[in-house]
Amino acid sequence: MNTLSSLFTASASGQLGILMSALSGIATALAVALAMTVYFRLSYRTWRDVARHGLAAFAALALFAFAAYDMRHAALAYLGLNPSKPAIEFEIRMPREMLAAVTDSQIELHTDRNQTLALVDGVRDLADGRAVLRGAVALNHRTADRVLVVNLPGKGTFEFRLRLPAQPHRSEQFGPWHLADRIASPLAGAVAPQDGYTIRYRVL
Repeated sequence: MNTLSSLFTASASGQLGILMSALSGIATALAVALAMTVYFRLSYRTWRDVARHGLAAFAALALFAFAAYDMRHAALAYLGLNPSKPAIEFEIRMPREMLAAVTDSQIELHTDRNQTLALVDGVRDLADGRAVLRGAVALNHRTADRVLVVNLPGKGTFEFRLRLPAQPHRSEQFGPWHLADRIASPLAGAVAPQDGYTIRYRVL
């Protein structure tokens, strides 16, 4: 199964969420209207009846507010406007032999606040002898200090600093390729670091 699809909500799921929220909102609105009609048409005069009217109105308004919030949250999530947890999709380009054992690799996003394990989505070979490692990782905190660390057992560690603001905006296209900021590998000399180890990414 594609790991990216397991990280992000599919369009069909978003549509179903909006539909369910809309039906819930309609049902809530009808219930509120019915409850208000019944209570305010009755001719009770005691203080207990007044208290019941007040509690009923408060409960109806609270339920209506909750339904409105749920519909708004579902609509924003479907449109991709929910800023709670953005993520980045990345592509790392390096010599093909460096990615021969990609199943043993570990990619982490290091920040000044936490470390997050990335999901690897596979490797695609290029015609020039290099390969592209694809993956994604969530941005759990607002910080501009982000470094993607690629650890390939027996082949080295590669660090790529993400040039993003603390609160990045979503982008449809990948950004430009950037060079690796640090390479610790006895095998990296076969291809010049400035030519063979690069990254590009976009915010989802």
